[in-house]
Amino acid sequence: MSKRLLISIIVVLLITNIATLVMLNQGHQVAIDSNHERLSARDVVAEINGEEITYIEWINSLINRNGKSQLKTLINQEVVHQLADQYHIEVDEKIIKRDISLLTSMQGIMTKEEAKRLERDLRNDIIYRYQLERLLAMDHSVTEEEVQTYYQKYKSQYNFSEAMQISHILVDNARIANKVKKELDEGATFSLLAKEYSKDKETRSNGGYIGFIHTKSQFFPNGYESVARTMNEHSYSEPFQTENGVAIIYLHRKLPSIEFSYEESKPYIESELALEQLDQTLSAEALWEKLNVKWIYD
Repeated sequence: MSKRLLISIIVVLLITNIATLVMLNQGHQVAIDSNHERLSARDVVAEINGEEITYIEWINSLINRNGKSQLKTLINQEVVHQLADQYHIEVDEKIIKRDISLLTSMQGIMTKEEAKRLERDLRNDIIYRYQLERLLAMDHSVTEEEVQTYYQKYKSQYNFSEAMQISHILVDNARIANKVKKELDEGATFSLLAKEYSKDKETRSNGGYIGFIHTKSQFFPNGYESVARTMNEHSYSEPFQTENGVAIIYLHRKLPSIEFSYEESKPYIESELALEQLDQTLSAEALWEKLNVKWIYD
């Protein structure tokens, strides 16, 4: 059994009922809450009309409900990690960035900190998924012709086209636009000003939020792209004239184009085709037999 897997199992065992009794008797602090304060087993996490719920009652409930599935997740991650190292399976950084961009473009407005946290979490999930696909498919081969045919049919799906995440305030004339710009400069919130001033009925109630729009899309407002290209993320523009009035835009994010050649796509297409032909579910449990896996639910 690997050291990392052993540590994971020990962590789970420490929060079972037997360990709970020890901690209760000794008064150990066993966790850190969202305010970075250490909690002991007897600490109260909720109170309803005088009835208390302690930290350890809460943890036991989580273990009883989700303990097995969470431990299985930890084991699956370690199995994939070890086998990927063993077979030298790496995921191209370009693929990771493409998938992060694709998944980010499905999100709403985020702060810089939220975006960084999401990217970190997505990166780990993406690497795990592609390594798992390669491992499950490694004993099944597909022909060059099959790969070529698939690539020609679906190659556009492997690319990500440039996208921008934009909000706007659209008004009738420069006088109103300059008034809005002055309030922005004084610290007013863009979304609140959009609700107050923007004449775009479709976006006004959402604080002027248009969303992520691919620059090649017919729905990208005329004139917005050239202005956005000169801007930094998380900033607003000077007022500018459009065919529908005077606009001020807020650029939340820019996501660049990412394109793949046939050779760059080939390993991932091979995995997809192999799993399709094998009718293989994307589960790491099928790989457990390749390693000496032991766990408390055996």
